[in-house]
Amino acid sequence: MVFKRHRITRRVIEDLKKRSTIGLFFYLILAYVTVFTSTFYSRHEHFAILFLPGITFICVFRLVQVVVSKRNPKYIMGRYYAVFWGSVVSTSIIWGSAFAYILILKTEPEIKLLMSICTTGLCAGGVVAFIPDIRLSIVFNFTMLIPALIFSLKAEIYEFSLMLSLFAGYLCLIAFRGNREYWDAYENEFLLKIKTKELKKISNTDVLTNLYNRRYFDEVFQREWNRGSREDCILTLMICDLDYFKNINDTYGHLAGDEYLKKAAEIILNTFKRDVDIVARYGGEEFVVLLPGCDSAKALDLAEDVRETFEKTSVLYNENEIKTTISFGIVSSYPAHNKHRSFMVAKADKALYEAKNEGRNRVKLSAENNISFSPRSSSK
Repeated sequence: MVFKRHRITRRVIEDLKKRSTIGLFFYLILAYVTVFTSTFYSRHEHFAILFLPGITFICVFRLVQVVVSKRNPKYIMGRYYAVFWGSVVSTSIIWGSAFAYILILKTEPEIKLLMSICTTGLCAGGVVAFIPDIRLSIVFNFTMLIPALIFSLKAEIYEFSLMLSLFAGYLCLIAFRGNREYWDAYENEFLLKIKTKELKKISNTDVLTNLYNRRYFDEVFQREWNRGSREDCILTLMICDLDYFKNINDTYGHLAGDEYLKKAAEIILNTFKRDVDIVARYGGEEFVVLLPGCDSAKALDLAEDVRETFEKTSVLYNENEIKTTISFGIVSSYPAHNKHRSFMVAKADKALYEAKNEGRNRVKLSAENNISFSPRSSSK
C-alpha cells in the first residue's frame, strides 16, 4: 500500500469535521453579540435581518451535516465533502461580507472594533481548522477577508488594506506550514500502522514454513470456538504429522528436513484454500488445520487429497530424492455441546496416535464422530 499525500480520505474528512465543528458555535455567539451590542440592530435593521438568519441557517445546516454523517458513515464520502466545502465557503462569504459592510460605515467605531477582533480570531481559527485540506484553508482565508479588502480600498483606507493584506499573507504561510506538518504526521502514522501490521504478521508466522505459528493458531482456535458456541456451528480440527520424519534428518541432515517441511506446508496450504481455513505449524514435523463450518465427511475427503499428494511427491536435495508420507487425526464437534476446546485437541491427537499405530500414512477420524469412512484405494 502506497501513501498518497493530500488524498482526501474518510480519516481526513473526520479530522476536518472535528476541527471545525466547535467553531460553528462561536460564529453564532459572536454574530448575535455583535449585532445586539449598543442596540446596533435597531440602527441597521436591514443588515441584522440579512446577516443573523443567514449565519444562523448555514451554521445549523453544517451541524445537521455532522449529525447525519455520524448516523450514516457511508454519507461521509462523495457528495458529503462537496457539500461540506460549499457550506464552509458560504460561512466565510456571509461573515466576510458582514465585516466589509460594517467596516465602511461612517459611524459605529465600537462595532467596527468588535467586528475586526471577531473576524481576526475566526479567520485565524478557521484557517488552522481546515489545514488538512490546503485548498479549503486558503479559499476560506480569502473569501473571509477579500470583501473587506476590496471595500477598504474603495473607501481609500489604505493603511487598513495593507494590514489586512499582510494578515492574509501571514495566514497563508501558516496554512502551508501547518498542512505540511499535518501530512508529515499523517504519513508517519500510516507508516507506523504498516510496520505494526508487518511485525504482527511476523510474530504470528512460522519463520521456516511461512504458515501461522502455534501461538496465533491458539488465538484463532479460541475465537472460533467462542463463535461456534454462540452460533452453534460445526468446527473441524485436524492434526497431521509427517511419518518417519526423523529418518530424513538423520539420513540427509536437518537442512534437507527443512526443505521437506517447506514443501509439506505448501501441499497442505494448497488444499485448504478457504479464507476461514487456518493452517499452522504445530511444532516440529506436526501441522494443524482448523476448518470452521466444515463437517467430518468433507474434512476426511480433503485430508485424503493431501495424503495422496504426499505419496506422489518427492523433494530433490543435493541429488537425493526425499520422500515420506503423512498421517491425520480428525475430529469434528459443535463447541456449544462441549466445555472447552482442549476436548477437540485431545480427540484429534488420539486419532492421530491411532493412525500411527495402525501403520501410518492414514487418515483417522475420532471415534467421537461415529462416521464411517472408507479411504480411497492407496498403498497403506
